[in-house]
Amino acid sequence: MEDEHICIDDLIGHLETTTKVPSPGAFYGVFDGHGGTDAAIFIRENILKFIVEDSHFPICVEKAIKSAFLKADYAFADASSLDISSGTTALTALIFGRTLIIANAGDCRAVLGRRGRAIEMSKDHKPNCTSERLRIEKLGGVIYDGYLNGQLSVARALGDWHMKGPKGSACPLSAEPELQETDLSDEDEFLIMGCDGLWDVMSSQCAVTMARKELMLHNDPERCSRELVREALKRNTCDNLTVIVVCFSAEPPPRIEIPQSRVRRSISSEGLNLLKGVLDC
Repeated sequence: MEDEHICIDDLIGHLETTTKVPSPGAFYGVFDGHGGTDAAIFIRENILKFIVEDSHFPICVEKAIKSAFLKADYAFADASSLDISSGTTALTALIFGRTLIIANAGDCRAVLGRRGRAIEMSKDHKPNCTSERLRIEKLGGVIYDGYLNGQLSVARALGDWHMKGPKGSACPLSAEPELQETDLSDEDEFLIMGCDGLWDVMSSQCAVTMARKELMLHNDPERCSRELVREALKRNTCDNLTVIVVCFSAEPPPRIEIPQSRVRRSISSEGLNLLKGVLDC
């Protein structure tokens, strides 16, 4: 088990400062380590500091987050007491008021539960993904059987300095995150953040449907996280498991009332939500 995670519900209280930090704020992260735990632990302990201390923060949070990922990666390379050949993916969620900013480098995933529908807030950075494959091959990298340079099953990660060139040079293995921002509405009920051990055996819609049912029963996000982990284990996942559930309301999700129709339908509510998501996209 080489995963790490961080959950900060009160960002201002955690930082013990009211300067430069919009209120209210929260910060969450999942870090899926490989080749040892040094990279995952280092990034968990330092990524938030690099974000809030960046010169772009808080005027341009997106630039601050991108800069922080790269600065954290470089700082890890300079940590002489650590194994810099270890690596980690990084998925973070920064919340200011009703604004949610997701940053992802690797194959962890963030999914928003919107009235029972799954809204993916990040893209899995697998080497076989078309956009990642084109980027990798343009920079001289190769993909063998789904592995970057035959070694790594992700296309983006922090650490892994045995696979990277000098600092600042373009490299097939990138530490730069992709960002997605949204303004949360009353329909946005919760956020699921998980490493690939969850998503290998469960679709985004399945996870949202299960989480919503759990939250309607007990409205406990920590208990809901454990239930998602248990379900992934039942489905024989072969990887580490870390799951965070963040609720946006103190009230449990309401029951969805489906209008009566004269036309008989034979599609489940999960299937209906999945179809709606496809049509919306």
